[in-house]
Formats: sequence, C-alpha cells, structure tokens
Amino acid sequence: MTRSEFMATRLREVLLSGHWIAQTNIKEQIESISWQQANQRIQSLNTIALLTYHLNYYLGGILNVFEGGKLEIRDTYSFDMPAMTSETDWRNLVGEFLVNSEKFAMHVEKMEDALLDTPFVDEKYGTYLRNIEGVIEHSYYHLGQISLIKKLILER
Repeated sequence: MTRSEFMATRLREVLLSGHWIAQTNIKEQIESISWQQANQRIQSLNTIALLTYHLNYYLGGILNVFEGGKLEIRDTYSFDMPAMTSETDWRNLVGEFLVNSEKFAMHVEKMEDALLDTPFVDEKYGTYLRNIEGVIEHSYYHLGQISLIKKLILER
C-alpha cells in the first residue's frame, strides 16, 4: 500500500466508513438524524448542521486545489452556513458532504507519493501530507463533538 492509499483509507475511516478508532464515522452520525435534530442547539455548542457545514467547507476548498483551482477558503467564513429550514436543505448538505468526502479520498488515493512531501499551494501552508493529516485530525475532533451532541439530543 502506498502512502497515498494509506492516507485515503484513514480519510474514509473517519468520514465515511470506519470503526477503527472512534467506533463510528461522520457519515453514520449525520445520516441518521432529522434536520430539526441537526439544527438543535445544546447550550452554547455548535449544531450538528453547522459542524457538518464547517467540515464540508474545508473539504470543498481543498478539493478545489486538488482539481487545479486556487485556495479560496478562509477560516473566517467556515461557519457561515446559510439558513437551513427543511429536511431537503439538510439532506442536500449531507449529500454534498458525502460526495466531497469520497472525492477528497479518491484524489488522495491517486496522488503520487512524492506529491505528499511538496508544499501545498505555498510553503507557509506546509506540505500536502500535513494538510491531509490536518483534515483527518480536524474530522476526528468534530466527529467527537457531533457524537456527543447527538447523544445529548437523543436523550432529551
């Protein structure tokens, strides 16, 4: 297995299909709730919908670079989710997240291993590998939040 294939496997574990570290994944957590649950606020915590939007924002922005575009995302906008007012809005966000997750993993899987050690867009952003690892760590961080928030919502 190449390093790129290994990183793609790790991405799929946290985003789509794994149970190795966390015994769950983001797909499993978000597909099984309604839009009302996804938007339910627990005290001052972010909602599951907002966390899903946030993760998808970064996936989409990095995918744009993978597909030959520029790095146009900014941290400032990563929580600027449009109003969600229906099950359709929620399912569209979940669907987009799942498509972006698989596209992201496929791009990583097909990368030449040498690319992993090259600068991502600009040296100040580190290497491709560092950014991919960052997506994995960021995703596990928010998976923990999503799992706990979901548990609190379901216990109400």
